[in-house]
Amino acid sequence: MKVFIAICSLFSITNAQAADTQNWPQWRGPFGTGEATANADPPVTWDENTNIKWKTPLPGRGLSTPVIWEDHIFLTTSIPVGEKLPQKYSGAPGAHDNSSITQQHEFVVIAINRNNGDILWQSKVNKKLPHEGAHVSASLASASPVTDGKLVYAFFGSYGLYALDFDGKIKWQLDLGTMNTKHGHGESSSPALIGDTLIVNWDHEGESFVIAIDTSNGKQRWKKSRNEATSWASPVAFSFEDREQVLISGTERVRCYDVTTGDVIWKCGGLSANVVATPVVRDGFAWIGSSYGIRYLMTINLKGASGDITDTDHIVWTRQQRTPYVPSPLLYKDTLYYFSHYQPIISRVIAKTGTDLPGPLRIKGLRDLYASPVGAANRIYLTDLSGTTVVISHTRKLPEILGTNHLDDEFSASPVIVGKQLFLRGKNLYCIKE
Repeated sequence: MKVFIAICSLFSITNAQAADTQNWPQWRGPFGTGEATANADPPVTWDENTNIKWKTPLPGRGLSTPVIWEDHIFLTTSIPVGEKLPQKYSGAPGAHDNSSITQQHEFVVIAINRNNGDILWQSKVNKKLPHEGAHVSASLASASPVTDGKLVYAFFGSYGLYALDFDGKIKWQLDLGTMNTKHGHGESSSPALIGDTLIVNWDHEGESFVIAIDTSNGKQRWKKSRNEATSWASPVAFSFEDREQVLISGTERVRCYDVTTGDVIWKCGGLSANVVATPVVRDGFAWIGSSYGIRYLMTINLKGASGDITDTDHIVWTRQQRTPYVPSPLLYKDTLYYFSHYQPIISRVIAKTGTDLPGPLRIKGLRDLYASPVGAANRIYLTDLSGTTVVISHTRKLPEILGTNHLDDEFSASPVIVGKQLFLRGKNLYCIKE
């Protein structure tokens, strides 16, 4: 098994979106779908010497996708420090392909000036010897932060949840315990923000739960047990039928919770183990998939959904081939784009009807993919681990490859698009602009 503890996901229709859709306040963008705003128009071609506005080396190792609010870019990282110790592994059942722990780590939130790439501040929020490492393709800082324009919320799983102001000062912090992940592959699920409520999914090999937190003070609003093993998908928060809701994928069930009470509104079976891809939600529909052992992608009509909706008419269409595993789907305009597992084979479907568009397509020039696709200006941006981004046209016909671009880096974090700028996070943070 090759599991990348993905830079998985956040939400759908959020407070941050309502405040200002010109920002990228969550890892899947202002709409939680991977689609940029209508004014976005990033470059189609670039390399290390062309269309690079700035390039900033980043300390430590972190694979979280950055978030952007106006001139501030926020990201997380973990930095090994101090004396080197004998190699330590998690000892988890079935552990494999994991990095060892040999040092203490500082868990750090970084703010970068969007205009010039200068690091504005680095705030160390914790220092600890990790109890387990992560898969070699993952990191100890894989969960993406989220911001409401007032505070930035950074989640390091077992190493704490933190709210910081835009000067890097910690306003509150919360310790949720110690997470033990399947095969010791590490932690990744990002928190979801809706209104003044932060939602955290804590699925692991112990007592799993979902918790709602008051953003003003870090206090618990409710906490609900989940009959789930480890998953890496992030919650998706949205408003529908005059009700704030949060959707969380899992091995046993995908469940939708009432944000106010924590009660389960509806649930649905069918997914595989090792759920990584985060769903997308829009216009009263949800697209949910997984691909480990069982390949399954389903579209759910949310209108009137209640109780167990498995095998009911709420399931609009399904797929059992080439379904998403690590990268989350992209919903761009009326089309759902998704990779097969983490391979460079992309399928395109009219999202609400399930009508297949020409394909599936093997994208020449790409290899293993852990970053999720994004869309802007009738173009789709596909970034792989080797540093290559292929840009294809958004069309109902066979897409055209508009650009194949390589940088001397590795990318697992998803691309970020704001205005005419494209941001890629690897060992460096690149701002790409004509």
